[in-house]
Order: sequence, then C-alpha cells, then structure tokens
Amino acid sequence: MKQREYRILELLTERKRIEVAALAREIGVSQVTVRKDLDALEEKGVIHREHGWAVLCSPDDLNGRIAYHYEAKRRIAARAAELVRDGETVMIESGSCCALLADTLAGAGRDVTIITNSAFIAGYVRRKPGAKVILLGGVYQNDAQVMVGPLVRQCAENFCVDRLFIGTDGYASRSGFTNSDHLRAQAVRDMAAQAEEVVVLMESSKFGRHGVVPLQLAEKARTVITDDGIPPEARHELEARAVTVHTVPANE
Repeated sequence: MKQREYRILELLTERKRIEVAALAREIGVSQVTVRKDLDALEEKGVIHREHGWAVLCSPDDLNGRIAYHYEAKRRIAARAAELVRDGETVMIESGSCCALLADTLAGAGRDVTIITNSAFIAGYVRRKPGAKVILLGGVYQNDAQVMVGPLVRQCAENFCVDRLFIGTDGYASRSGFTNSDHLRAQAVRDMAAQAEEVVVLMESSKFGRHGVVPLQLAEKARTVITDDGIPPEARHELEARAVTVHTVPANE
C-alpha cells in the first residue's frame, strides 16, 4: 500500500465514515487523486463508497487496523522480532501488530517458522521469500480472518514453543489483558497453554481501555512491548507484577 492509502485508512479507522471532498482537502490532494486511492482500497475490500462518502468496511478487518498508528506498530513489531532467534518456531496470534511481526520475520531470511490461527497473517506474508507458516485449523471468522473453536486447541496441542505473541483490545488494573470476542479469547488461552511465555504487543492507547473478555493469562504474560506513550502508572503496575515492559518511540 502507498503511504497515502495508509493515511486514508488511519482517518477512516478513527472516524468510520468521511466525505470524499473533505478527505481530499485533509490529505492535500485533488478529488481525482483521492478517488483513485479509494478505488484501490475498495478493490482490496477494506472500504466501500456510498454517495460521495468513503466508509470503513469492518473494524475487525486487519487491513484497516494495520494502518492505524502504523509507524508505531511497525516499531513494536521490529522490537518483538529481536526476541526471536534464527531458526526458531513461534506462535503468533491474530492482530495488527502481530501481522507486522510476522511480516518482519518472514522477510528477514531468518528461517523462522510461524504457527498461527490467523488466515490473514498466512496470506499477508505469503509472498515473502522466507515465509514458513503452519495454519491452525478451526472455525473461520470472516471479518477477522481468524480460526477459533475447539479445533484450535486440538491443533495447537501438537506443538510446544518458547513464545506466543498476541495482540489485545485493552488492559485495565482489574481485568488485566482483554479481548472483545470470547471465541478469540479462548483461542489465545489454548495457544498460550503450549508456550513457555506470552509476549503482548499493543499500542499505548489501549491502556486504560478493556474488552469484555479477560484473557486470564496468569503468569504466562511476562513481556509487553508498547510505545512510549504508556501511562506511568500502567508501567509501574506491570513491572510490580514481574512483567518486563519494552517501549519504542510512538513518533520519530
């Protein structure tokens, strides 16, 4: 995707629906140019057009979510990749930071094998020369392009890995890390059972927010990688629970 398309998706992720003329003014290009960008995004199935407006298709679509705070997510993914050894097998759960981590690993020529329940991730890295992906079976969720259900656990039980990398919809003191979908939350727990450690990748804006389903990772979640906008109280709380917190610049 072009940088301008990422900017369009970032705006749509924030507002869900924008008038095409206003979008062109905000980005600083002609309406003809912005319509060409919207055509390309519509072809990818990320947005649709209706009567002079651009509309984000689904908040669960990772193509759109990757664009939101893209640069910070890319830096989070790069920092996470430093934890992975050459030739290692890792589990990576669905999520925008997770997809960028998989892309980083697959493109680095490091002979890393990725086990995932995300069909989106499998497709996202498929053209990378170093892509080695094992896709876990399960019930396919169309919008998120992720596998859920009891088959995920049955498939995951065939593997033991050092690290599972996950995304999260939020973190709050009372509930810990959370997800907004109980089936995806259970898939995370089932994959976590086969890993020695869970590494959480999340933007700082998710601290203080929460989904409806606690992930209940107990002592498994020992590392968090986020940007430097993390609230100090959240960092202190995590470190008091023996969680290592790595930060990257939110903006450069």
